[in-house]
Amino acid sequence: MEKAVNEGVRHQVRDGDGDGDGVRRSGTAGGAGGIWSGSWVAERLGVELVGDDRLTDLLGLALRRNPKRAHLLVSNVLGKHVPRSPSVVYGYGFELGRRVRDLLGPDEARRAVVLGYAETATGLGHSVADGLGLAPYLHSTRRPVAGLAPAGGFEESHSHATSHLLLPEDPALLTGDGPLILVDDEFSTGNTVLNTVRDLHERYPRRRYVVVALVDMRSPADAGRLAAFAGEIGARVDLVAAASGTVRLPEGVLEKGQELVARYEAENAATGDRSSAAASWPVARTAPTGPHPDDNRAHPHVTRIDLRWPAGLPDGGRHGFTPEHRARLEAALPSMAARLAAALPADARRVLVLGCEELMYAPLRLGRELEQVTDAEVRYSTTTRSPVLAVDDPGYAIRTRLVFPAHDDPADGPGERYAYNVAGAGFDAVVAVVDSAADTPGLHAPDGLLAQLAAHTPQVLLAVVPSYAPETPHAPERPSMLPEPLRGPDFSSYAPEEVGWLLQDLSDVTLEAPTEEREEAIQSGGAHYAESLPVEYQPTEQYQELFHAALEDSAARIAQAVGVVTETVLAERSPRPVLVSLARAGTPVGILMRRWAQHRHGLDLPHYAVSIVRGRGIDANALRWLAEHHDPRDVVFVDGWTGKGAITRELAQALEEFEKSDGVTGFDPEIAVLADPGSCVRTYGTREDFLIPSACLNSTVSGLISRTVLRADLVGPHDFHGAKFYRELAATDVSVTFLDAVCARFPEVADAACAQAKELLAADRSPTWEGWAAVERISEEYGIHDVNLVKPGVGETTRVMLRRVPWKVLARAVAGSDLDHVRLLAEQRGVPVEEVADLPYTCVGLIHPKYTRGATGADGKAVTV
Repeated sequence: MEKAVNEGVRHQVRDGDGDGDGVRRSGTAGGAGGIWSGSWVAERLGVELVGDDRLTDLLGLALRRNPKRAHLLVSNVLGKHVPRSPSVVYGYGFELGRRVRDLLGPDEARRAVVLGYAETATGLGHSVADGLGLAPYLHSTRRPVAGLAPAGGFEESHSHATSHLLLPEDPALLTGDGPLILVDDEFSTGNTVLNTVRDLHERYPRRRYVVVALVDMRSPADAGRLAAFAGEIGARVDLVAAASGTVRLPEGVLEKGQELVARYEAENAATGDRSSAAASWPVARTAPTGPHPDDNRAHPHVTRIDLRWPAGLPDGGRHGFTPEHRARLEAALPSMAARLAAALPADARRVLVLGCEELMYAPLRLGRELEQVTDAEVRYSTTTRSPVLAVDDPGYAIRTRLVFPAHDDPADGPGERYAYNVAGAGFDAVVAVVDSAADTPGLHAPDGLLAQLAAHTPQVLLAVVPSYAPETPHAPERPSMLPEPLRGPDFSSYAPEEVGWLLQDLSDVTLEAPTEEREEAIQSGGAHYAESLPVEYQPTEQYQELFHAALEDSAARIAQAVGVVTETVLAERSPRPVLVSLARAGTPVGILMRRWAQHRHGLDLPHYAVSIVRGRGIDANALRWLAEHHDPRDVVFVDGWTGKGAITRELAQALEEFEKSDGVTGFDPEIAVLADPGSCVRTYGTREDFLIPSACLNSTVSGLISRTVLRADLVGPHDFHGAKFYRELAATDVSVTFLDAVCARFPEVADAACAQAKELLAADRSPTWEGWAAVERISEEYGIHDVNLVKPGVGETTRVMLRRVPWKVLARAVAGSDLDHVRLLAEQRGVPVEEVADLPYTCVGLIHPKYTRGATGADGKAVTV
């Protein structure tokens, strides 16, 4: 991709550059009687906001239970937690959009696309798009749609599951080369934005990005990351914010904040959660069985308002919102607001328009229009899934909270939802605006949102916006017969009964590229790692000797782990499971599990190998073949080991999407692994991080099969993913040698394996995700800021040395012989090995974080030539 002329980060703020001499602590919108709505937290925890003069006008403080950050910055102008004039809320976003338009100039502004973040910034992002003018808008979502394939997805750094999906109705929305505007309410560490850009730039590279936020609250340590990232991908990144500053935290603030939250929560539990300071209104004791055409009959304090929302007009940017949609909405808003105004009580003086989680923009625009046609004071806010402590003090940003069950059938399951600063605010009427997907019996239940609102206001109005459901493209007709699995000796050096490969043979295609060339292409976003293959490592005589020594030392330990995981599967999952290995690291383990079941129980289990690709999911055609030939409930997915759990999450997401697209249920995303040092799964043979000899080599210990390939010109919509069979490497093949050496130890470890499996079956094996946490910490400590470049564990470190461009190896100081082969590879490639005393893994491999072929040394910096 052509490098932008002007690289790096441009930072614009309205009032200064963040180097002010402090902030005011009074007279803010979030407080009362001239008291800053962050003073309660500031006084008790010593938290300081430092930056622009207007920072405390924009932000208050609250507390939440969170292992990483106890305090919460509460925006006074976002319309999420603090009810505010909808004109003010909309005005902030619209003005930021105007500033982006001025920054880009008319030509680039016309080609821009705006992306907002769910749930908090969906309305803000849409308002920015309005200010920009002609830009289409899309926001991320946590609500998947059956049959609609994601155009992207990314994770919040603290999450163990993919949190955000991008589901544009028109995928071309993200494929242009115009600027991408990313909008969030708060820019603190930059992790979420970098995760997004990294994912999208890999798929749809472009030359310019603009990050927009109400407040830029990065610490000095985080301030340079965006600029470094911009240089890394060769794009220009600008930053536009309404105000900037930072949060100063005293030593021990996290523990002190957690103690404070725990104490107040205990007091609330003892006295009953004081959700409100307002007088209670009668609440209906019966709830309708579903939405009723006349809610006055179903709920005495709720009146349903027919907005006459224009047919086919999207309710927001979940699937894209174009300038044509914007024109239709503008034309319809006056009449819809008039219907709301006519339904308000004649004496209403204070009215709240309340949106629902991601549905922020439609209620914001309705509230702003209502402000123009009524004499009542109109305020706007939305419900949220974020739990925050409520303290009834004028110096605290969250005075009251209403708690109610989720009512929109969320994809991540049931849970509590909240409305803040609504109870006790003196509203004469509340207009609840939800989309039709959220207009469920749960909404109308005795403990639902409507009943909670009716307890604190004399009039509740319900306005339902039709949920926009894009027409999903009809799946093309698939061949009635998918090909039969490939088997040895025609494909792989394994016996035909050991494994069937649900792959296509690409042995005659040249796919190998030099490791350095592949690394540069992958890190620059020019290619996906699954589109090519590394040149197969040819082990030296010394390295082969290490392999055989390691196999001799570890065969019994591996055999016992094989027994433990197989016995666990037979006891918990299925008495006759169908083993499906994730190619290729899982394949030797799947064969060993099959052999254990035969040795110990006389079972002849079917075993297949399928492809799964990080960022692309599992081979859907392989799943279709399995569903046609076996009961999906019997399928057990098998892998070699866990590192940080990326494939665990990838499989869960892919199976969820497959169930929605194909309607096939029953596949269990729980992976069975030989070793789980990352604590990412429940079914494992061991959680120790030791040398598994099948990780020492590439194809020559995996049936002479390459890692899998997914490239559009080679793999069509009706094809299995591809792989190569390296017949020419038969002279150095040790695949069967490895299997036989481990199986020879089955008799001596059988009793111990069965006893250990029984102990594990009775124990709590819930994943702790310690590996993910450790990887995040290492990524930050070593300045990498990309968890995909940190490969934990002996197996993953070996892969780094054999397939990627390694930067350095972190080794536990007492690792011993488990690392002999890693040390040899490091010596051969000139990679430093750093001893670390408290490393949670035996070793961790770090991929060169800023690799180009002009890069030198171990500092990860590229040399300009």
